[in-house]
Amino acid sequence: MKRVLVVLTAAALVAAAAWGAWTYEGQWGSRGSGNGQFNSTRGVAVGPTGNVYVSDHANDCVQYFTASGSFLGRWGSFGSGNGQFEQPTGMAVAGGGRVYVADEGNDRIQYFTAAGSYLGQWGTFGSGDGQLFLPEDVAVAGNGNVYVADSLNHRIQYFTPAGSFLGKWGYYGSAAGQFVMPCGVAVGPNGRVYVADTLNSRVQCFTAAGSLLGVVGREGRGDGEFLAPWGIAAAPNGDFFVTDIDLHRVQYFTSSGSFLGKWGSRGAGEGQFEQPAHVAVSGSGARAYVGDSGNCRVQYFNRNVARVTPTSLGRVKAIFK
Repeated sequence: MKRVLVVLTAAALVAAAAWGAWTYEGQWGSRGSGNGQFNSTRGVAVGPTGNVYVSDHANDCVQYFTASGSFLGRWGSFGSGNGQFEQPTGMAVAGGGRVYVADEGNDRIQYFTAAGSYLGQWGTFGSGDGQLFLPEDVAVAGNGNVYVADSLNHRIQYFTPAGSFLGKWGYYGSAAGQFVMPCGVAVGPNGRVYVADTLNSRVQCFTAAGSLLGVVGREGRGDGEFLAPWGIAAAPNGDFFVTDIDLHRVQYFTSSGSFLGKWGSRGAGEGQFEQPAHVAVSGSGARAYVGDSGNCRVQYFNRNVARVTPTSLGRVKAIFK
């Protein structure tokens, strides 16, 4: 199926930043149900203190760790009661430490304290305002508003921090501004909302209220192209990161969609992935965490301050207003 793409061809662009490449730093986790073990790592988020939260999809729980992977605690079990989950997916942590979890199988969003005490929830199955159908991801804006990738309703909805409905945009289709199973959502420091439009093999960018700003990518295996973009995260400097669950890699871009680099290949070695799901960036912007779903682990990577990237970035697959 042909994909929609807005293309800008540029032979030379200003150097992106005085940062080096992303390199493997460490990992934790193995297959199992014990503390620090996972059965499909799906969501990953970094709190304001640097702790890392991981949604353990098939174990129906959330675990959290220090920045380097030492186990701190867990909460949740299978079910539909308060604080229970049915296949939790994407996660986000607000500036005050509140943890939001997309409870996919229960078609709702739940939120907790930083240590996992239940605070509240919203959402029921359906297609009306505030209803959800397999929500895959959640993101928090600087003003506290919460954005949800309502994947099988093919739209984005946004809410107050306590879950009151504010607005929505998108519906099924392949034109710009439409979606087919969006699985990732992130909010940049400038308020831009980035959406991994998974089955359209692209990323779309919007204002905080849903006005289209641009489209990045198309179906393919080249730089800046995707097969199934799944997770997305924005760094403090505005760069955004996209996991491709079918190409087993991470790509990253400037805030305006210019391709910067990539890493990863299929496998179980250091820096390799098996269906990487979601991605998160630390508050300093110097470390990226990837939920390596099929390998039941979290890997983390370091951004080395080293060199200026070449000024020629070639063919840029984005144009923004």
